[in-house]
Amino acid sequence: MPINELSGAVQYVMDLVGIFAFALSGAFIAVRRDFDIFGTVILSAAAGLGGGLFRDLVLGVTPVAFSDYGYFFTPCVAAAVVYFGHRLYDDRKVQSSTLFDLSDAAALGLFSVTGTIKALAHGFNLPAAATLGAASAVGGGVLASLLALEVPSLLRWDRDLYALPALVGAGSTAALHVAGLLNVGTAIGTAVFAFSLRLLALRYRWRSPRSHFWRNPFSGMRHQSAGEPAAQAPLEADTVRLSPAEADTVRIRREGLPRGGKRSVPDPRIVLRGPGRPKDRRDDHQEAGADSL
Repeated sequence: MPINELSGAVQYVMDLVGIFAFALSGAFIAVRRDFDIFGTVILSAAAGLGGGLFRDLVLGVTPVAFSDYGYFFTPCVAAAVVYFGHRLYDDRKVQSSTLFDLSDAAALGLFSVTGTIKALAHGFNLPAAATLGAASAVGGGVLASLLALEVPSLLRWDRDLYALPALVGAGSTAALHVAGLLNVGTAIGTAVFAFSLRLLALRYRWRSPRSHFWRNPFSGMRHQSAGEPAAQAPLEADTVRLSPAEADTVRIRREGLPRGGKRSVPDPRIVLRGPGRPKDRRDDHQEAGADSL
């Protein structure tokens, strides 16, 4: 089947299905962030149409989202389905997460194929067509995450593979076009293959490797991750050096102990040092207890 005929006959249906699936994922993000109905529609439209808008602008054509009612109303329907028909904050959180992952993965596979087909139909070479197809597949999700003030999954190492399934789907579509095997059946099969790869990544936690600079503690570029527990500071950092005047007046009481409660015990890591005689540990206990009374 010629590429122009394929892009006109199949792409419209696949685009609508992909827009609906991506719009569902955007609506799930909006409901999770407790947006109102207008915010849900905007985020749903951003997720469903963002990748296609970027693709059409790069191709230099009028975006179909502004010229076709099907493209315009599909995100609205998806937003209404999620906003009025699904309770996200209940005991079915696992089900909600599964629906979000399924819709997002389905849209990722569909848009990686349709974006590549449309780029090939406009005369793009194979690498450019595959790149644009992958960009159109991930563009909607990235835009929706940014509007919701979240870091997109595309940019995070601690999220399962996201860009690779889109690249595989777009690259396979370009390869089938070169071999002369691109038709309706192979296009749908490629979309299903990219969809399955994304689901396998979610199932088995396939992730991209971290940077060597992050793994090397002596590189000077290691930072504390938001998901990791704070590292224990060295004991020397807890040492407090006091002047002779302060050494006899400082008292230690742990935070959170109400007055009149039990006698508090100072943190054994905190050591008071002064030029004079070191204070006896028993004096610390007595003064700490007196302060808490």
